[in-house]
Amino acid sequence: MADASTDQRQWKPRVNPWIIAATVALAAFMEVLDTSIANVALPHIAGNLGASEDQGTWVLTSYLVSNAIVLPAGAWASSVIGRKTFFLSCITLFTISSFMCGLAPSLPFLLLARIVQGIGGGGLQPMAQAIMADSFDEKRRGQAFALYGLVAVLAPSIGPSLGGWITDNYSWRWIFYINIPVGLLAFILVTRFVDDPPWIHADRDNLRRLDYIGLGLLTLAMGGMQIMLDKGEENAWFASNFIRFFAAMFVIGMSGLIYWEWRSKAPIMNIKLFKYKNFAICSLLMTLVGGVLNASTVLQPQFLQTLLGYTATIAGEALTAGGIALVITMPLAGIATGKFAARNLAALGFAIFAAAFYWNSATLNLGLSFGYNSFLRVILMIPIPFCFISITNAAYVGLPREASNQVSGIINFVRNVGGSIFIAITGAIVTNRSLFHQARLQESMQPGSQAYNTAMTSLTGAFSAATGNHADAVTMARATIYNQLQQQAAAEGYQDIYRLLCWMAVVMVGFAFLLSKNRPGQGAPEGAVH
Repeated sequence: MADASTDQRQWKPRVNPWIIAATVALAAFMEVLDTSIANVALPHIAGNLGASEDQGTWVLTSYLVSNAIVLPAGAWASSVIGRKTFFLSCITLFTISSFMCGLAPSLPFLLLARIVQGIGGGGLQPMAQAIMADSFDEKRRGQAFALYGLVAVLAPSIGPSLGGWITDNYSWRWIFYINIPVGLLAFILVTRFVDDPPWIHADRDNLRRLDYIGLGLLTLAMGGMQIMLDKGEENAWFASNFIRFFAAMFVIGMSGLIYWEWRSKAPIMNIKLFKYKNFAICSLLMTLVGGVLNASTVLQPQFLQTLLGYTATIAGEALTAGGIALVITMPLAGIATGKFAARNLAALGFAIFAAAFYWNSATLNLGLSFGYNSFLRVILMIPIPFCFISITNAAYVGLPREASNQVSGIINFVRNVGGSIFIAITGAIVTNRSLFHQARLQESMQPGSQAYNTAMTSLTGAFSAATGNHADAVTMARATIYNQLQQQAAAEGYQDIYRLLCWMAVVMVGFAFLLSKNRPGQGAPEGAVH
Protein backbone atom coordinates (compact mmCIF):
# COMPACT_ATOMS: atom_id res chain seq x y z
CA MET A 1 0.00 0.00 0.00
CA ALA A 2 2.88 2.31 0.82
CA ASP A 3 4.48 1.52 -2.53
CA ALA A 4 1.24 2.39 -4.34
CA SER A 5 1.02 5.65 -2.42
CA THR A 6 4.62 6.46 -3.35
CA ASP A 7 3.91 5.71 -7.02
CA GLN A 8 0.95 8.08 -6.93
CA ARG A 9 3.03 10.90 -5.45
CA GLN A 10 5.75 10.34 -8.07
CA TRP A 11 3.36 10.08 -11.03
CA LYS A 12 3.99 12.49 -13.87
CA PRO A 13 2.18 12.87 -17.20
CA ARG A 14 3.87 11.15 -20.15
CA VAL A 15 3.99 14.39 -22.21
CA ASN A 16 4.99 17.94 -21.37
CA PRO A 17 2.32 19.27 -18.97
CA TRP A 18 2.11 22.53 -20.95
CA ILE A 19 0.89 20.53 -23.96
CA ILE A 20 -1.80 19.04 -21.73
CA ALA A 21 -2.69 22.47 -20.34
CA ALA A 22 -3.05 23.98 -23.83
CA THR A 23 -5.15 21.01 -24.96
CA VAL A 24 -7.70 21.15 -22.15
CA ALA A 25 -7.69 24.96 -22.21
CA LEU A 26 -8.85 24.84 -25.83
CA ALA A 27 -11.91 22.79 -24.88
CA ALA A 28 -12.65 25.01 -21.88
CA PHE A 29 -12.32 28.18 -23.99
CA MET A 30 -14.90 26.83 -26.43
CA GLU A 31 -17.37 26.26 -23.60
CA VAL A 32 -16.79 29.51 -21.68
CA LEU A 33 -17.13 31.50 -24.89
CA ASP A 34 -20.57 29.99 -25.45
CA THR A 35 -21.87 31.35 -22.14
CA SER A 36 -21.78 34.90 -23.54
CA ILE A 37 -21.47 34.76 -27.33
CA ALA A 38 -25.24 34.39 -27.85
CA ASN A 39 -26.16 37.45 -25.75
CA VAL A 40 -26.11 40.07 -28.51
CA ALA A 41 -27.68 37.70 -31.04
CA LEU A 42 -30.89 37.13 -29.05
CA PRO A 43 -33.03 39.64 -31.03
CA HIS A 44 -31.89 38.03 -34.31
CA ILE A 45 -32.55 34.51 -32.98
CA ALA A 46 -36.00 35.42 -31.69
CA GLY A 47 -36.98 37.20 -34.91
CA ASN A 48 -35.72 34.43 -37.15
CA LEU A 49 -37.53 31.72 -35.20
CA GLY A 50 -40.78 33.66 -34.81
CA ALA A 51 -40.46 34.24 -31.07
CA SER A 52 -40.60 37.32 -28.87
CA GLU A 53 -37.42 38.79 -27.38
CA ASP A 54 -38.75 37.77 -23.95
CA GLN A 55 -38.98 34.16 -25.12
CA GLY A 56 -35.55 34.47 -26.71
CA THR A 57 -33.89 34.99 -23.31
CA TRP A 58 -34.62 31.34 -22.53
CA VAL A 59 -31.82 30.55 -24.99
CA LEU A 60 -29.45 31.82 -22.28
CA THR A 61 -31.36 30.56 -19.25
CA SER A 62 -31.74 26.99 -20.52
CA TYR A 63 -27.99 26.74 -21.08
CA LEU A 64 -27.02 28.29 -17.75
CA VAL A 65 -29.35 26.07 -15.70
CA SER A 66 -28.19 22.77 -17.25
CA ASN A 67 -24.57 23.96 -17.11
CA ALA A 68 -24.79 24.84 -13.41
CA ILE A 69 -26.31 21.45 -12.56
CA VAL A 70 -23.53 19.47 -14.24
CA LEU A 71 -20.60 21.54 -12.92
CA PRO A 72 -20.49 19.84 -9.48
CA ALA A 73 -21.39 16.41 -10.92
CA GLY A 74 -18.11 15.96 -12.80
CA ALA A 75 -16.39 14.22 -9.88
CA TRP A 76 -19.06 11.53 -9.76
CA ALA A 77 -19.07 11.06 -13.54
CA SER A 78 -15.27 10.71 -13.50
CA SER A 79 -15.55 8.00 -10.85
CA VAL A 80 -17.85 6.00 -13.14
CA ILE A 81 -16.09 6.18 -16.52
CA GLY A 82 -12.78 7.89 -15.75
CA ARG A 83 -11.92 11.58 -16.06
CA LYS A 84 -10.46 11.40 -19.58
CA THR A 85 -13.46 9.47 -20.92
CA PHE A 86 -15.85 11.89 -19.23
CA PHE A 87 -13.95 14.87 -20.65
CA LEU A 88 -14.08 13.38 -24.16
CA SER A 89 -17.79 12.62 -23.73
CA CYS A 90 -18.44 16.25 -22.78
CA ILE A 91 -16.51 17.52 -25.83
CA THR A 92 -18.50 15.18 -28.08
CA LEU A 93 -21.85 16.12 -26.58
CA PHE A 94 -21.04 19.84 -26.69
CA THR A 95 -19.88 19.69 -30.33
CA ILE A 96 -22.86 17.68 -31.60
CA SER A 97 -25.38 19.84 -29.71
CA SER A 98 -23.67 22.99 -31.09
CA PHE A 99 -24.35 21.66 -34.59
CA MET A 100 -27.99 21.00 -33.62
CA CYS A 101 -28.30 24.56 -32.24
CA GLY A 102 -27.16 25.92 -35.57
CA LEU A 103 -29.70 23.78 -37.45
CA ALA A 104 -32.60 24.63 -35.11
CA PRO A 105 -35.82 25.22 -37.11
CA SER A 106 -37.80 26.43 -34.10
CA LEU A 107 -37.33 27.90 -30.63
CA PRO A 108 -38.34 24.70 -28.72
CA PHE A 109 -35.80 22.71 -30.76
CA LEU A 110 -33.11 25.30 -30.03
CA LEU A 111 -33.90 25.29 -26.31
CA LEU A 112 -33.64 21.50 -26.17
CA ALA A 113 -30.31 21.63 -28.00
CA ARG A 114 -29.07 24.36 -25.64
CA ILE A 115 -29.97 22.22 -22.61
CA VAL A 116 -27.94 19.33 -24.03
CA GLN A 117 -25.13 21.76 -24.89
CA GLY A 118 -25.14 23.02 -21.30
CA ILE A 119 -24.89 19.44 -20.02
CA GLY A 120 -21.88 18.79 -22.22
CA GLY A 121 -20.28 22.14 -21.40
CA GLY A 122 -20.79 21.75 -17.66
CA GLY A 123 -18.08 19.12 -17.44
CA LEU A 124 -15.45 20.93 -19.50
CA GLN A 125 -14.44 23.76 -17.14
CA PRO A 126 -13.97 21.79 -13.90
CA MET A 127 -12.33 18.80 -15.61
CA ALA A 128 -9.91 21.06 -17.51
CA GLN A 129 -8.95 22.74 -14.25
CA ALA A 130 -8.61 19.43 -12.41
CA ILE A 131 -6.43 17.97 -15.19
CA MET A 132 -4.15 21.02 -15.00
CA ALA A 133 -3.96 20.75 -11.20
CA ASP A 134 -2.86 17.11 -11.40
CA SER A 135 -0.45 17.61 -14.32
CA PHE A 136 1.72 20.23 -12.59
CA ASP A 137 3.58 20.16 -9.28
CA GLU A 138 2.63 22.70 -6.63
CA LYS A 139 5.43 25.10 -7.56
CA ARG A 140 4.25 25.42 -11.18
CA ARG A 141 0.51 25.00 -10.63
CA GLY A 142 -0.04 28.75 -10.40
CA GLN A 143 1.49 29.25 -13.85
CA ALA A 144 -0.85 26.59 -15.26
CA PHE A 145 -3.82 28.29 -13.67
CA ALA A 146 -2.71 31.50 -15.38
CA LEU A 147 -3.49 29.80 -18.69
CA TYR A 148 -6.81 28.54 -17.36
CA GLY A 149 -7.57 31.98 -15.95
CA LEU A 150 -6.92 33.54 -19.35
CA VAL A 151 -9.51 31.16 -20.79
CA ALA A 152 -12.08 31.71 -18.04
CA VAL A 153 -11.74 35.50 -18.09
CA LEU A 154 -10.95 36.36 -21.71
CA ALA A 155 -13.63 34.18 -23.32
CA PRO A 156 -16.66 35.88 -21.72
CA SER A 157 -15.04 39.25 -22.37
CA ILE A 158 -14.78 38.76 -26.13
CA GLY A 159 -17.94 36.66 -26.46
CA PRO A 160 -20.46 39.51 -26.95
CA SER A 161 -18.34 41.40 -29.48
CA LEU A 162 -17.48 38.22 -31.42
CA GLY A 163 -21.13 37.17 -31.38
CA GLY A 164 -22.18 40.61 -32.61
CA TRP A 165 -19.66 40.58 -35.44
CA ILE A 166 -20.66 37.08 -36.59
CA THR A 167 -24.35 37.93 -36.42
CA ASP A 168 -23.94 41.22 -38.29
CA ASN A 169 -21.76 39.76 -41.03
CA TYR A 170 -23.03 36.20 -41.39
CA SER A 171 -25.86 34.59 -39.39
CA TRP A 172 -26.61 33.89 -35.75
CA ARG A 173 -26.34 30.17 -36.60
CA TRP A 174 -22.58 30.54 -37.08
CA ILE A 175 -22.07 31.43 -33.41
CA PHE A 176 -22.83 27.73 -32.82
CA TYR A 177 -21.22 26.28 -35.95
CA ILE A 178 -17.80 27.71 -35.03
CA ASN A 179 -17.67 25.22 -32.14
CA ILE A 180 -17.54 22.25 -34.52
CA PRO A 181 -13.92 22.50 -35.79
CA VAL A 182 -12.72 23.53 -32.32
CA GLY A 183 -14.50 20.56 -30.76
CA LEU A 184 -13.06 18.12 -33.29
CA LEU A 185 -9.52 19.44 -32.74
CA ALA A 186 -9.93 19.31 -28.93
CA PHE A 187 -11.20 15.70 -29.13
CA ILE A 188 -8.17 14.60 -31.17
CA LEU A 189 -5.66 16.36 -28.91
CA VAL A 190 -7.21 15.08 -25.65
CA THR A 191 -7.27 11.52 -27.03
CA ARG A 192 -3.58 11.74 -27.86
CA PHE A 193 -2.08 13.65 -24.93
CA VAL A 194 -4.25 13.34 -21.79
CA ASP A 195 -4.19 10.38 -19.38
CA ASP A 196 -5.83 9.73 -16.04
CA PRO A 197 -3.48 9.71 -13.02
CA PRO A 198 -3.40 6.53 -10.90
CA TRP A 199 -5.65 7.97 -8.18
CA ILE A 200 -8.54 8.38 -10.65
CA HIS A 201 -10.35 5.04 -10.50
CA ALA A 202 -13.19 4.26 -12.91
CA ASP A 203 -15.78 1.97 -11.37
CA ARG A 204 -18.98 1.24 -13.29
CA ASP A 205 -20.63 0.18 -10.02
CA ASN A 206 -20.63 3.88 -9.08
CA LEU A 207 -23.34 4.34 -11.70
CA ARG A 208 -25.77 2.72 -9.27
CA ARG A 209 -24.51 4.96 -6.47
CA LEU A 210 -25.44 8.24 -8.10
CA ASP A 211 -26.75 10.69 -5.55
CA TYR A 212 -30.12 11.03 -7.28
CA ILE A 213 -31.68 12.98 -4.42
CA GLY A 214 -28.76 15.39 -4.34
CA LEU A 215 -28.93 15.82 -8.13
CA GLY A 216 -32.66 16.48 -7.92
CA LEU A 217 -32.25 19.07 -5.17
CA LEU A 218 -29.41 20.74 -7.10
CA THR A 219 -31.63 20.90 -10.19
CA LEU A 220 -34.45 22.41 -8.15
CA ALA A 221 -32.18 25.01 -6.55
CA MET A 222 -30.35 26.07 -9.73
CA GLY A 223 -33.48 26.13 -11.86
CA GLY A 224 -35.26 28.30 -9.29
CA MET A 225 -32.31 30.63 -8.83
CA GLN A 226 -31.59 31.17 -12.53
CA ILE A 227 -35.21 31.81 -13.51
CA MET A 228 -35.67 34.14 -10.52
CA LEU A 229 -32.58 36.15 -11.45
CA ASP A 230 -33.25 36.10 -15.19
CA LYS A 231 -36.88 37.24 -14.95
CA GLY A 232 -36.81 39.16 -11.66
CA GLU A 233 -36.45 42.73 -12.92
CA GLU A 234 -38.86 42.08 -15.77
CA ASN A 235 -41.55 40.90 -13.30
CA ALA A 236 -40.99 43.49 -10.53
CA TRP A 237 -39.11 40.95 -8.40
CA PHE A 238 -40.93 39.82 -5.26
CA ALA A 239 -44.06 41.77 -6.11
CA SER A 240 -44.70 38.97 -8.60
CA ASN A 241 -46.10 35.57 -7.61
CA PHE A 242 -44.08 34.11 -10.48
CA ILE A 243 -40.80 35.28 -8.95
CA ARG A 244 -41.85 34.35 -5.41
CA PHE A 245 -42.56 30.80 -6.58
CA PHE A 246 -39.09 30.36 -8.06
CA ALA A 247 -37.47 32.07 -5.07
CA ALA A 248 -39.16 29.54 -2.79
CA MET A 249 -38.06 26.78 -5.16
CA PHE A 250 -34.46 27.98 -4.81
CA VAL A 251 -34.57 28.25 -1.00
CA ILE A 252 -36.17 24.84 -0.56
CA GLY A 253 -33.84 23.20 -3.07
CA MET A 254 -30.66 24.74 -1.64
CA SER A 255 -31.61 24.07 2.00
CA GLY A 256 -32.44 20.47 1.17
CA LEU A 257 -29.23 20.11 -0.83
CA ILE A 258 -27.03 21.30 2.02
CA TYR A 259 -28.79 19.04 4.55
CA TRP A 260 -28.71 15.97 2.28
CA GLU A 261 -25.17 16.37 0.96
CA TRP A 262 -23.76 16.83 4.46
CA ARG A 263 -25.20 13.47 5.52
CA SER A 264 -24.67 11.56 2.26
CA LYS A 265 -21.88 8.97 2.08
CA ALA A 266 -21.41 9.53 -1.67
CA PRO A 267 -22.53 13.14 -2.30
CA ILE A 268 -22.69 14.60 -5.78
CA MET A 269 -21.29 17.79 -4.23
CA ASN A 270 -18.95 17.23 -1.29
CA ILE A 271 -19.86 20.24 0.84
CA LYS A 272 -17.78 18.85 3.71
CA LEU A 273 -14.84 20.39 1.88
CA PHE A 274 -16.08 23.65 3.36
CA LYS A 275 -14.72 22.43 6.69
CA TYR A 276 -11.30 23.28 5.28
CA LYS A 277 -10.69 26.90 6.13
CA ASN A 278 -8.83 27.88 2.99
CA PHE A 279 -11.29 26.18 0.69
CA ALA A 280 -14.28 27.86 2.33
CA ILE A 281 -12.71 31.32 2.11
CA CYS A 282 -11.54 30.70 -1.46
CA SER A 283 -15.08 29.71 -2.45
CA LEU A 284 -16.43 32.99 -1.05
CA LEU A 285 -13.72 35.02 -2.76
CA MET A 286 -14.22 33.20 -6.07
CA THR A 287 -17.95 33.91 -5.91
CA LEU A 288 -17.06 37.60 -5.76
CA VAL A 289 -14.47 37.29 -8.52
CA GLY A 290 -17.00 35.61 -10.80
CA GLY A 291 -19.58 38.22 -9.90
CA VAL A 292 -17.31 41.20 -10.51
CA LEU A 293 -15.95 39.75 -13.76
CA ASN A 294 -19.37 39.00 -15.24
CA ALA A 295 -20.97 42.20 -13.97
CA SER A 296 -18.25 44.40 -15.49
CA THR A 297 -18.38 42.40 -18.74
CA VAL A 298 -22.09 43.26 -19.00
CA LEU A 299 -22.06 46.79 -17.56
CA GLN A 300 -19.34 48.30 -19.72
CA PRO A 301 -20.61 47.29 -23.18
CA GLN A 302 -24.14 48.09 -22.01
CA PHE A 303 -23.06 51.63 -21.06
CA LEU A 304 -21.22 52.08 -24.37
CA GLN A 305 -24.15 50.91 -26.49
CA THR A 306 -27.13 52.39 -24.66
CA LEU A 307 -25.70 55.76 -23.59
CA LEU A 308 -22.81 56.48 -25.96
CA GLY A 309 -24.44 54.99 -29.07
CA TYR A 310 -21.71 52.48 -29.90
CA THR A 311 -22.59 49.53 -32.10
CA ALA A 312 -21.89 46.03 -30.75
CA THR A 313 -18.80 45.80 -32.95
CA ILE A 314 -17.38 49.19 -31.88
CA ALA A 315 -18.15 48.44 -28.23
CA GLY A 316 -16.21 45.21 -28.60
CA GLU A 317 -13.28 47.10 -30.10
CA ALA A 318 -13.31 49.50 -27.14
CA LEU A 319 -12.97 46.52 -24.80
CA THR A 320 -10.18 44.87 -26.80
CA ALA A 321 -7.43 46.67 -24.88
CA GLY A 322 -8.68 44.96 -21.71
CA GLY A 323 -8.12 41.58 -23.36
CA ILE A 324 -4.58 42.59 -24.30
CA ALA A 325 -3.97 43.64 -20.68
CA LEU A 326 -5.13 40.19 -19.55
CA VAL A 327 -2.78 38.42 -21.94
CA ILE A 328 0.12 40.43 -20.48
CA THR A 329 -0.77 40.23 -16.77
CA MET A 330 -1.94 36.58 -16.61
CA PRO A 331 1.57 35.08 -17.00
CA LEU A 332 3.00 37.66 -14.60
CA ALA A 333 0.40 36.75 -11.98
CA GLY A 334 1.08 33.05 -12.58
CA ILE A 335 4.80 33.58 -11.90
CA ALA A 336 3.96 35.69 -8.83
CA THR A 337 2.03 32.79 -7.24
CA GLY A 338 5.32 30.92 -6.99
CA LYS A 339 7.00 33.81 -5.19
CA PHE A 340 4.33 35.35 -2.93
CA ALA A 341 1.72 33.99 -0.54
CA ALA A 342 -1.71 33.53 -2.08
CA ARG A 343 -3.45 35.78 0.43
CA ASN A 344 -1.09 38.66 -0.35
CA LEU A 345 -1.73 38.40 -4.09
CA ALA A 346 -5.48 38.09 -3.58
CA ALA A 347 -5.50 41.14 -1.29
CA LEU A 348 -3.45 43.07 -3.88
CA GLY A 349 -5.91 42.11 -6.60
CA PHE A 350 -8.95 43.23 -4.63
CA ALA A 351 -7.19 46.47 -3.64
CA ILE A 352 -6.58 47.23 -7.32
CA PHE A 353 -10.19 46.32 -8.01
CA ALA A 354 -11.32 48.85 -5.41
CA ALA A 355 -9.15 51.57 -6.93
CA ALA A 356 -10.32 50.73 -10.47
CA PHE A 357 -14.01 50.77 -9.52
CA TYR A 358 -13.56 54.05 -7.66
CA TRP A 359 -11.84 55.57 -10.70
CA ASN A 360 -14.70 54.40 -12.92
CA SER A 361 -17.32 55.88 -10.58
CA ALA A 362 -15.47 59.19 -10.39
CA THR A 363 -14.76 59.69 -14.10
CA LEU A 364 -17.66 57.99 -15.90
CA ASN A 365 -19.66 60.49 -17.98
CA LEU A 366 -21.46 60.89 -21.31
CA GLY A 367 -18.54 62.63 -23.00
CA LEU A 368 -15.93 59.88 -22.69
CA SER A 369 -13.78 59.22 -25.72
CA PHE A 370 -13.17 55.80 -27.30
CA GLY A 371 -9.60 55.82 -25.97
CA TYR A 372 -10.62 56.64 -22.41
CA ASN A 373 -13.27 53.90 -22.42
CA SER A 374 -10.53 51.49 -23.48
CA PHE A 375 -8.38 52.73 -20.58
CA LEU A 376 -11.21 52.15 -18.10
CA ARG A 377 -11.51 48.59 -19.37
CA VAL A 378 -7.79 48.02 -18.94
CA ILE A 379 -7.69 49.09 -15.29
CA LEU A 380 -10.63 46.78 -14.54
CA MET A 381 -8.88 43.81 -16.17
CA ILE A 382 -5.45 44.18 -14.52
CA PRO A 383 -6.47 42.91 -11.03
CA ILE A 384 -8.39 39.86 -12.28
CA PRO A 385 -5.35 37.57 -12.79
CA PHE A 386 -4.00 38.27 -9.30
CA CYS A 387 -7.34 37.39 -7.70
CA PHE A 388 -8.28 34.51 -9.98
CA ILE A 389 -5.01 32.60 -10.02
CA SER A 390 -4.11 33.04 -6.35
CA ILE A 391 -7.58 32.03 -5.16
CA THR A 392 -7.79 29.04 -7.51
CA ASN A 393 -4.33 27.89 -6.43
CA ALA A 394 -5.06 28.36 -2.71
CA ALA A 395 -8.29 26.33 -2.98
CA TYR A 396 -6.27 23.13 -3.57
CA VAL A 397 -3.77 23.72 -0.78
CA GLY A 398 -4.10 21.29 2.12
CA LEU A 399 -6.56 19.01 0.32
CA PRO A 400 -5.83 15.44 -0.88
CA ARG A 401 -5.16 15.06 -4.60
CA GLU A 402 -8.12 12.68 -4.80
CA ALA A 403 -10.37 15.67 -4.08
CA SER A 404 -9.17 17.69 -7.09
CA ASN A 405 -12.25 16.86 -9.19
CA GLN A 406 -14.60 17.98 -6.42
CA VAL A 407 -12.53 21.11 -5.71
CA SER A 408 -12.51 22.22 -9.34
CA GLY A 409 -16.22 21.46 -9.73
CA ILE A 410 -17.24 23.52 -6.70
CA ILE A 411 -14.86 26.41 -7.44
CA ASN A 412 -16.20 26.72 -10.99
CA PHE A 413 -19.74 26.30 -9.70
CA VAL A 414 -19.51 29.17 -7.21
CA ARG A 415 -17.81 31.38 -9.83
CA ASN A 416 -20.67 30.83 -12.27
CA VAL A 417 -23.29 31.32 -9.56
CA GLY A 418 -21.60 34.56 -8.51
CA GLY A 419 -21.72 35.72 -12.12
CA SER A 420 -25.44 35.01 -12.45
CA ILE A 421 -26.25 36.75 -9.17
CA PHE A 422 -24.15 39.85 -9.86
CA ILE A 423 -25.42 40.31 -13.42
CA ALA A 424 -29.01 40.34 -12.16
CA ILE A 425 -28.41 42.46 -9.05
CA THR A 426 -26.16 45.07 -10.66
CA GLY A 427 -28.59 45.45 -13.56
CA ALA A 428 -31.46 46.00 -11.15
CA ILE A 429 -29.45 48.50 -9.10
CA VAL A 430 -28.52 50.51 -12.20
CA THR A 431 -32.20 50.69 -13.17
CA ASN A 432 -33.37 51.71 -9.69
CA ARG A 433 -30.63 54.27 -9.16
CA SER A 434 -31.27 55.72 -12.62
CA LEU A 435 -34.93 56.26 -11.69
CA PHE A 436 -33.85 57.85 -8.40
CA HIS A 437 -31.49 60.28 -10.15
CA GLN A 438 -34.08 61.01 -12.82
CA ALA A 439 -36.61 62.08 -10.17
CA ARG A 440 -33.96 64.25 -8.49
CA LEU A 441 -32.90 65.91 -11.74
CA GLN A 442 -36.50 66.56 -12.74
CA GLU A 443 -36.96 68.60 -9.56
CA SER A 444 -34.20 70.97 -10.66
CA MET A 445 -35.34 71.14 -14.29
CA GLN A 446 -38.88 72.40 -13.80
CA PRO A 447 -40.25 75.47 -15.65
CA GLY A 448 -39.13 78.50 -13.69
CA SER A 449 -35.69 77.21 -12.80
CA GLN A 450 -32.78 79.11 -14.31
CA ALA A 451 -31.13 76.01 -15.76
CA TYR A 452 -34.35 74.86 -17.41
CA ASN A 453 -35.14 78.30 -18.85
CA THR A 454 -31.61 78.71 -20.21
CA ALA A 455 -31.70 75.29 -21.89
CA MET A 456 -35.18 75.86 -23.31
CA THR A 457 -34.26 79.27 -24.73
CA SER A 458 -31.11 77.94 -26.38
CA LEU A 459 -32.68 74.80 -27.84
CA THR A 460 -35.90 76.51 -28.94
CA GLY A 461 -33.89 79.10 -30.82
CA ALA A 462 -31.82 76.45 -32.56
CA PHE A 463 -34.82 74.33 -33.55
CA SER A 464 -36.82 77.40 -34.67
CA ALA A 465 -33.99 78.39 -36.99
CA ALA A 466 -33.94 74.86 -38.41
CA THR A 467 -37.70 74.25 -38.75
CA GLY A 468 -39.22 77.74 -38.93
CA ASN A 469 -42.03 76.59 -36.62
CA HIS A 470 -41.92 77.92 -33.05
CA ALA A 471 -44.47 75.46 -31.63
CA ASP A 472 -42.62 72.46 -33.03
CA ALA A 473 -39.35 73.93 -31.80
CA VAL A 474 -40.69 74.17 -28.23
CA THR A 475 -41.85 70.52 -28.35
CA MET A 476 -38.50 69.38 -29.74
CA ALA A 477 -36.62 71.39 -27.09
CA ARG A 478 -38.61 69.78 -24.25
CA ALA A 479 -38.05 66.29 -25.72
CA THR A 480 -34.32 66.97 -26.02
CA ILE A 481 -34.07 68.16 -22.41
CA TYR A 482 -35.98 65.11 -21.19
CA ASN A 483 -33.75 62.78 -23.22
CA GLN A 484 -30.60 64.44 -21.87
CA LEU A 485 -32.00 64.19 -18.34
CA GLN A 486 -32.66 60.46 -18.77
CA GLN A 487 -29.17 59.86 -20.12
CA GLN A 488 -27.55 61.80 -17.29
CA ALA A 489 -29.63 59.91 -14.72
CA ALA A 490 -28.60 56.59 -16.28
CA ALA A 491 -24.92 57.60 -16.24
CA GLU A 492 -25.20 58.43 -12.53
CA GLY A 493 -26.81 55.02 -11.99
CA TYR A 494 -23.69 53.39 -13.46
CA GLN A 495 -21.51 55.59 -11.23
CA ASP A 496 -23.43 54.33 -8.20
CA ILE A 497 -22.97 50.65 -9.03
CA TYR A 498 -19.24 51.11 -9.57
CA ARG A 499 -19.04 52.88 -6.21
CA LEU A 500 -20.84 49.94 -4.56
CA LEU A 501 -18.49 47.44 -6.23
CA CYS A 502 -15.58 49.52 -4.93
CA TRP A 503 -16.71 49.09 -1.33
CA MET A 504 -17.31 45.36 -1.86
CA ALA A 505 -13.74 45.01 -3.14
CA VAL A 506 -12.46 46.81 -0.03
CA VAL A 507 -14.29 44.28 2.17
CA MET A 508 -12.79 41.43 0.13
CA VAL A 509 -9.27 42.72 0.89
CA GLY A 510 -10.00 41.94 4.54
CA PHE A 511 -11.39 38.48 3.71
CA ALA A 512 -8.28 37.69 1.65
CA PHE A 513 -6.13 38.08 4.76
CA LEU A 514 -8.21 35.38 6.47
CA LEU A 515 -6.52 32.86 4.20
CA SER A 516 -3.83 30.91 6.02
CA LYS A 517 -0.35 32.17 5.24
CA ASN A 518 1.54 29.63 3.16
CA ARG A 519 4.99 29.63 1.64
CA PRO A 520 4.68 29.68 -2.17
CA GLY A 521 5.14 26.27 -3.76
CA GLN A 522 4.82 24.42 -0.44
CA GLY A 523 2.09 22.19 0.91
CA ALA A 524 -0.69 22.95 3.31
CA PRO A 525 -0.28 26.06 5.39
CA GLU A 526 -0.65 25.81 9.10
CA GLY A 527 -4.31 26.07 10.08
CA ALA A 528 -5.59 25.44 6.55
CA VAL A 529 -7.37 22.21 7.36
CA HIS A 530 -10.03 23.30 9.81
